[in-house]
Amino acid sequence: MSMWRQVRGIAAATILGTSLVLAGCSSKSTEKTASPSASGKQEITFWTPFSGADGPFMKKIVDAYNKESDKYNVKFQIIPNGEYYKQVDLALSTGKKRPDVMIMHVDQIPTYQKKDQLQPMDDIASKAGIKASDFVEAPVKYETIDGKLYGVPLDVHPMVMYYNKDLFKAAGIEKAPTTREEFVAAAKKLTDKDKGQWGFVMPTLWPQQFIFPSVVAQNGGKLADEQGKPTLNSPEAVEALTFLKSLVYDAKVSPEKVAQDGEVTLFLQGKNAMQLNGPWMKDQFDKAKINYGVAEVPQLGTKQKAVQAGSHNFVVPKDVKDAKVLEGVGDFLKYVAGHSIDWAQSGQAVASKQVLASPEFQSLTQQQTTVAKEFDYAIFNPPVVNWGAMTGDLYKEINLVLLGQKDAKKALDEAQEKALQVK
Repeated sequence: MSMWRQVRGIAAATILGTSLVLAGCSSKSTEKTASPSASGKQEITFWTPFSGADGPFMKKIVDAYNKESDKYNVKFQIIPNGEYYKQVDLALSTGKKRPDVMIMHVDQIPTYQKKDQLQPMDDIASKAGIKASDFVEAPVKYETIDGKLYGVPLDVHPMVMYYNKDLFKAAGIEKAPTTREEFVAAAKKLTDKDKGQWGFVMPTLWPQQFIFPSVVAQNGGKLADEQGKPTLNSPEAVEALTFLKSLVYDAKVSPEKVAQDGEVTLFLQGKNAMQLNGPWMKDQFDKAKINYGVAEVPQLGTKQKAVQAGSHNFVVPKDVKDAKVLEGVGDFLKYVAGHSIDWAQSGQAVASKQVLASPEFQSLTQQQTTVAKEFDYAIFNPPVVNWGAMTGDLYKEINLVLLGQKDAKKALDEAQEKALQVK
């Protein structure tokens, strides 16, 4: 199972046209001494949370780099995703057994930057020949804070729509829906309760962290204002949640009280015609040999196209100061930027423009190219410190609404009140 499916509760400046700049930082008590590996190469410790099906794809990249490099050896460490940020917090706060470079979700970067635990990536990138313009704009803009870049993007993973081609054909539906009206009409046509078949199975838990914000944004709303104050109970948010609830209790295209991963189970059984989920589902669906298609997320909101996305990024802890290690990190990131086609094989659309434009990427399956099309209107969680804590109760309240136990406005009012208490 992919890392993002295991995450529960997790959740812009001008793009730099010049080479990026990395500032060295000081912390004498916690700095590690650079040491060679058994092969005589400089060792670079690399942490990731890729404990699901995506792990082997990153390992393939690391292994290829280690084989090619005559100066550096990247020590690849996977930390189970559920424990990842606990271990990151421990390592960064104590300075013990911390990595030299690690993967961080883009919406976590503002919090760790605010805690002064990350260093700007500009200088190391510049020395390695990496430029901001090498990558798609959205994550670069997000992780540029006070004019400094705090991450180097690996990918952008917006939600997509999966649909069962066989069920679509049997229902006489020739193409994936693109609007709210088309979506509801298709879902009704695809629902056959006598067969236990549903047009769209509504998740009550994960991945609502992608579905709900997408519809809010499609309504023209935001979950936080420009000052970083949460706006979880805006009219746009209430309308979004009311609509999602209506698919279960009014349109009746979804069963009630869907348990965690219930929508996936039914999709695997051929009983769920459409589902909204992430690119990380590709490997599981491929192995199950489902005849599925991938489409851009329909505009379920009322005003515009938008889709919630995440992004994996490389970051460097503030206390990494050894010049040889930093040079090795830069060399590795330069390699990944040019060779992330192997990461794209996992179902992700990579952030490297060089790879996105390559014939190898263009020849991949419909999924990767569909994900890349969504880059133009992808959104991330608001760049607010402690956003995960602010929205912890939000998704508990959404769960109650989708279970039919609470009114949408009342639930979002209570989530807003609790969010305002988080500092």
